[in-house]
Amino acid sequence: MSGPGTAGGGIGGHATATAAAVRRAAAARAIDSTGTPESHWTEWRGLRSLPVATLPGGPVLVVAAHPDDEVLGFGGTMAELTAAGVPCHLLSVTDGERSHPRPTRSAARRLGGRRRAELAAALGELGLGALRPRYLSVPDTAVERYEDHVRDAVAGMLRETGAVLCVAPWTDDLHSDHEAAGRAAATACADTGVPLWCYPVWLWHWSFPADPRVPWDRAARLPLTDAAAARKRLAAGRFVSQIEPLGDGSRAGSGGAAILPPGELAHHTRNFEVVFL
Repeated sequence: MSGPGTAGGGIGGHATATAAAVRRAAAARAIDSTGTPESHWTEWRGLRSLPVATLPGGPVLVVAAHPDDEVLGFGGTMAELTAAGVPCHLLSVTDGERSHPRPTRSAARRLGGRRRAELAAALGELGLGALRPRYLSVPDTAVERYEDHVRDAVAGMLRETGAVLCVAPWTDDLHSDHEAAGRAAATACADTGVPLWCYPVWLWHWSFPADPRVPWDRAARLPLTDAAAARKRLAAGRFVSQIEPLGDGSRAGSGGAAILPPGELAHHTRNFEVVFL
């Protein structure tokens, strides 16, 4: 059995592993909860008054834990950058093959292929049809076991593309894959001297306005033009495996709700995006 804190062995290693397991269970409960309605965020003046971030003029590397994270968290800005002639590059860490409960091996393979195809269609909607993501194919739900590999891949792409900015999942998003991908990107950026922006995905679900757990003092808005916001809405709609009830990604008869129901998707179809600087 592997996982954070188990390598040390002994009582200390066991205690660390237990603490990590407790945290993961708490995170799962938070993500599985009803969540904060988008109307609460819309009404919060603090979100509307965040400072506006300045977009870079050079290449940007976007890191995603799963196909759709980059679109939900940063897709509108990717469309803005592309329209302005700024090159965007994408590193997709997993294929998202375990987004549905209890998948069979063959179902997971099919779902991974489907999610790659959905990402390609979504990038086309954003005006990035020529972008060819680099896929690491790290096992979904296990990114924390491959952080060094992800870090090296991010650092290599930063050097290869000459990126002046890296954008990655927020390291406190409560999804272990998002957090691990964000940590790996942060280490790679520290090693290469490239600035890092982090985008949240699940925060809008489990958090609430003025939540003291969130570093709002480091948050910034990225306003979207009407055209970019419309492109992002179309792109988000391409992830049918996530916005429709389970479908063929799980064992036959398992049933269940969509991963991204309309209420959740509403958090990601605003006319702005938010990053932590």
